[in-house]
Amino acid sequence: MSESQTYTPPKVWVWEKPDGGTWGEHNRPTAGATHERDLPVGRHPLQLYSLGTPNGVKVTILLEELLAAGHAGAEYDAWLVRIFEGEQFGSGFVDINPNSKIPAMVDRSLDPPVPVFESGAILTYLAEKFGAFLPTDPLGRARCQSRLFWQMASTPYLGGGFGHFYMYAPIKIEYAINRYTIEIKRQLDVLDRQLAQNEFIAGDAYTIADMAIWPWYVLLASTDMYENSSSYFQIHEYAHLQRWAKQIAARPAVKRGSLVNRVFQQDVPHVAERHDASDFDGLF
Repeated sequence: MSESQTYTPPKVWVWEKPDGGTWGEHNRPTAGATHERDLPVGRHPLQLYSLGTPNGVKVTILLEELLAAGHAGAEYDAWLVRIFEGEQFGSGFVDINPNSKIPAMVDRSLDPPVPVFESGAILTYLAEKFGAFLPTDPLGRARCQSRLFWQMASTPYLGGGFGHFYMYAPIKIEYAINRYTIEIKRQLDVLDRQLAQNEFIAGDAYTIADMAIWPWYVLLASTDMYENSSSYFQIHEYAHLQRWAKQIAARPAVKRGSLVNRVFQQDVPHVAERHDASDFDGLF
């Protein structure tokens, strides 16, 4: 199959086989559980089921920031969900997130327990529960929520769009890669312009908007998220984004939260599952 071949979609699409690519075997056009598997439950009020992808890291950063700010009720157990092995399709996980995506959380401090899924919803839920990292004045809240929802709407173009076609698709399609490259360059410019005028994403205060955006764009700003991506995007041109990325990365709670459920590189410090603050001992 080559890029030059013309594909004509059928009048009625029928799923016949996995679509190929790095993660193709986990893609299917139906929802629901594929196997029975109960979720573990720890001793803390908050139970997080996740993986240390950018979407998972958002939540563990907020939880660590809440604990650092003195909110003892934010103690949590972070259980590893190996999405590359299909654990997100276990019956217990599907019960709390029918969309089978990480992260998902259960607040067991309430009766009945409250399940929350979608990373943006979890961030908002926790910020409201503890009254932290989400402005209460109408203007500040609107700015924060606007940037938070910007991230939720924008980064699928980065991960599922650019990342897929640039790195994981079974064939390289110039049109698709260029289409998403243009969009990611535009997003980087949006962030850089905002950070030229503000210390943080939503203004003068550090909020859940920073925690949501940082795990995605810091990987482009400071590392090769995808092969050669930092030079491909000419990341050095976005000086204000670089400043902000380093500033957030220096926060102790961000350092801790970034290690939780992150098992991609066994040769670097990580915390496969977090059940107590002592799990970070000796890592810094």
